Amino acid sequence: MGSAPVNVCVSRRGQQAEGPAAVLAIGTANPPHCVHQDEFPDYYFRMSRSEHLTDLKVKLKRICEKSGIEKRFFHINEEILAAHPDFNDREKPSLQARIEMTVTEVPKLAARAAAKAIAEWGRPATDITHVVFSTYSGARSPSADLRLASLLGLRPSVCRTTLSLHGCSGGVRALHLAKDIAENNHGARVLVVCAEVSLISYSGPTDGCVDSVLGLALFGDGAGAVILGAGPVSGSERPLFETVCAAQTTVPMTEAAITTQFAPGGMEYRIGKQVPGIVEQTIRQCLLDVTGPLGIDVVTWNDLFWAVHCGGRAILDSVEAALGLGSQKLAASRHVLREYGNMSSAAVVFVLEEVHRRLTSKNADGETAEWGVMVAFGPGVTVEIMVLRATTNLEEK
Repeated sequence: MGSAPVNVCVSRRGQQAEGPAAVLAIGTANPPHCVHQDEFPDYYFRMSRSEHLTDLKVKLKRICEKSGIEKRFFHINEEILAAHPDFNDREKPSLQARIEMTVTEVPKLAARAAAKAIAEWGRPATDITHVVFSTYSGARSPSADLRLASLLGLRPSVCRTTLSLHGCSGGVRALHLAKDIAENNHGARVLVVCAEVSLISYSGPTDGCVDSVLGLALFGDGAGAVILGAGPVSGSERPLFETVCAAQTTVPMTEAAITTQFAPGGMEYRIGKQVPGIVEQTIRQCLLDVTGPLGIDVVTWNDLFWAVHCGGRAILDSVEAALGLGSQKLAASRHVLREYGNMSSAAVVFVLEEVHRRLTSKNADGETAEWGVMVAFGPGVTVEIMVLRATTNLEEK
């Protein structure tokens, strides 16, 4: 028995991977239904049968014009609302009908993004050992991760974890968890999937209430998938980014700034007007706490690439102002916001994909930094940060 602890230690070392986890592939997907932002107010008030609320419609038009968004993708459409007019009235119980739709649609959208990532990865889906799934759109168990595993043909022994209601910070939180899994399980290949379908929270406008349409001007539907693994297999796996370190910080006394809850009329969320200010006041110190030990400080912010969750134009402006970033440093985030809107947890995967495109681009919009930071904000207010190193051969540009 005296030798047992030594054997356990030896076994434990053998279970751990060598080196940091790396992003091995990225895939994204959206529903086919696209609505242009300049057409959205007319579309929304027609769809919700609220065209008599002319003053509120004018206000929504102004919000949309200033949003920095050009188009978004949705699962919900006029046909669905014709079959479920109760979705327009928050006072009518409709949660069960919404859940019935998301149970099917969220895994399907997730599978499309995951299939793209697996194809880019180049190995069979059965080589996936773990799944981390993030969504605010599910409210049933077994949850979307099990349905996704079935759609992709993953092994019955795949280890699944679901993150629920982390909101916009869910993507980086899922990647942080996947990093820990990959680095502590030799040979692990972790599929991270974030998928959001906003029909779970859709509602018609409340008379005269601007807050009832604010979120509707920002959010869209989408799914992002990333495969992480440590110790890439030479010749068959090509790392895109190394995940150097990650951290989560909760800003004290901000619990009420971003909230989400399920109610009989669907999921309700609130994003306070103070959130951009909270971000601007706290992001610099949160970053320094993570990057300082690596020798990265305020002097070098503009020497990094940035994958900031596109929570909205005001959020991106706050980050840019707080860190003194050049006008092009958040170009990837602004591009995703413009083309897709805020897709909650999935959006940061789209941003990471766009950053990679720019790192490998020969065009004028190319990025040349080797080191970078991924950031997202969610309920809490929670700040998720991950330091990345681009492993793509930048000399090929």
